[in-house]
Amino acid sequence: MQLQFLGTGAGTPSRERNVTSIVLDLQGVRNATWLFDCGEGTQHQILRTPIKPGKIEKIFITHLHGDHIFGLPGLLTSRSMNGSGDPLTLYGPAGIKTFVETAISLSGSWLTFPLEIVEITAGEVCNDEQFRVTAYPLTHPVECYGYRIDEHDKPGALNAEKLAADNVPAGPYFYDLKHGRSVTLDDGRVINGWDYVGDKIPGRSLAIFGDTAPTERATELAAGVDVMVHEATLEVAMEEKANSRGHSTTAQAAKVAQESGAKRLIITHLSSRYLRADCERLLKECQAIFPHTEMAHDFAVFNL
Repeated sequence: MQLQFLGTGAGTPSRERNVTSIVLDLQGVRNATWLFDCGEGTQHQILRTPIKPGKIEKIFITHLHGDHIFGLPGLLTSRSMNGSGDPLTLYGPAGIKTFVETAISLSGSWLTFPLEIVEITAGEVCNDEQFRVTAYPLTHPVECYGYRIDEHDKPGALNAEKLAADNVPAGPYFYDLKHGRSVTLDDGRVINGWDYVGDKIPGRSLAIFGDTAPTERATELAAGVDVMVHEATLEVAMEEKANSRGHSTTAQAAKVAQESGAKRLIITHLSSRYLRADCERLLKECQAIFPHTEMAHDFAVFNL
């Protein structure tokens, strides 16, 4: 799987950073992508990547501030104009349904694909054969959530030596054995798959925060994740200003990663006051607390 950042700025676009949007490419798991937030200009950013809008399966919105949702109507209608018929599910706080339906209606637009809009609250958002997504409330002037994505554990490998020792011939029932099911062999024996399967392979985990000031729920959201994505809107010296507006500093993001036991931190959502020349200094503020910190830039790709 990969994370690709389409926009890494806060509030307004700048020459160096567009506003927030992140793509989770599920390559290696299934042929689909998920989008987290959709700020203005997101579809223009997509045009500069290999991402195909028709392959976007789900969109998760953290909150309804414009720099996180103003790109939605354009992306959805362009997806239709390109002829996509694949269904798409949109998740977001209360009001997201009214926003999207009003924009489409008043602009005389239409959709060629089934769109399901789910207005979320804290708790499980969706759960399928491969992933579970949970929303956690954050601290921001408007209702805002962070999303935790947990990949389900995968079955361990079949023990070929034990199968051979027990004279279990190869066959299509190996699929059932690998998933722990009981099967009946041609000679009448009934065997239990769990007797031949190794330890489960732990799934990967990811926490994507929306905008937030420090909050008690942060460490629960990011507990033990492989990758944590957190805003770092302002530098350490501007903590009071950041927190008063529902945002975090570099050091506060790093502290969450440290306290939650995250393995890796990627910071994003930087104020437009910062230029590329400032980035090394901001990154070092994080790394002084949590060394495994990286900074996202527009179009940066991170492997999970």
